[in-house]
Amino acid sequence: MELDPELAVLGQLVMPDFSDVSELRAWYDAAMTSPEPPATSPVLDWWDQTIPGADGAEIGVRVYRPHSPAVQPALLYFHAGSVVMGDLDTEHSTCLHYAEHAGCTVVSVDYRLAPEHPYPAPIEDCYAALTWLAQNAESLGVDPARLAVGGSSSGGTLAGALALLARDRGGPRLVFQLLVYPALDDRLESTSMHAFDTGNTLTRSRVGWMWKHYLGPNGGETPAYAAPARAESLAGLPRAYVEVGALDPLRDECIEYATRLLAADVPTDLQVIAGAPHAFEGIAEAAITQRAFALRVALLRGAFGAP
Repeated sequence: MELDPELAVLGQLVMPDFSDVSELRAWYDAAMTSPEPPATSPVLDWWDQTIPGADGAEIGVRVYRPHSPAVQPALLYFHAGSVVMGDLDTEHSTCLHYAEHAGCTVVSVDYRLAPEHPYPAPIEDCYAALTWLAQNAESLGVDPARLAVGGSSSGGTLAGALALLARDRGGPRLVFQLLVYPALDDRLESTSMHAFDTGNTLTRSRVGWMWKHYLGPNGGETPAYAAPARAESLAGLPRAYVEVGALDPLRDECIEYATRLLAADVPTDLQVIAGAPHAFEGIAEAAITQRAFALRVALLRGAFGAP
């Protein structure tokens, strides 16, 4: 299968050596951070604040709220970056887009990063943000009965894991999980994972690098709250949307996870995008990216009960 012509530049992308975390972070920040729009717009406001995190830590969040006096649904969002890179600026434009077009408040979470803070610190920060959002729904103008989680790549990993954690802890109820090309299985044995073992973008070895840093030195069986594919049961999870590119090494594990969700009677939409590699939406002007965002927004609005 060939790369979509509008995404050809991604085939020429050269990433730095993954063995140097500091060098990789500097490259990622430069590549992912776009010019910052004004703090206010005709349709929404956004601001940063600090909330209580896990284990006494404090974590930053960025709140995006459309201009409306009405109580709104909310999307708790987790940025990409292999759980090692990224911050609140990484997917700033993405969060602006969801807030404006899905008609919801978006709360983006600056969770702690590995390898300094391996599992479970990042997912516990995400759970702390979810409980904070539910507990402060009234002051935020948010409907606690219409909460969703989402993210892309490792952010999707965290969103899927958080859906499991909230279910098992009896935490805030979720109505939707938006899983955009998430890494779900640390075993790295799918057909697509082996098929895409070389190249300039995401490869099997680079996915393994992510899991190595995120899981840390802890031995034993990988918990499902780190790698959701490890979960014995997916029953009782919120409605899901799983999206992945056909040229992404994560393709088969995403397809398998969506199939398991359906088998567990979880309403699930699966989109496998022909000609798309991992992180294809980096080419924002491509028609393939525009269609993907339109579908995500439509499904979010549907999960929130909007027309």
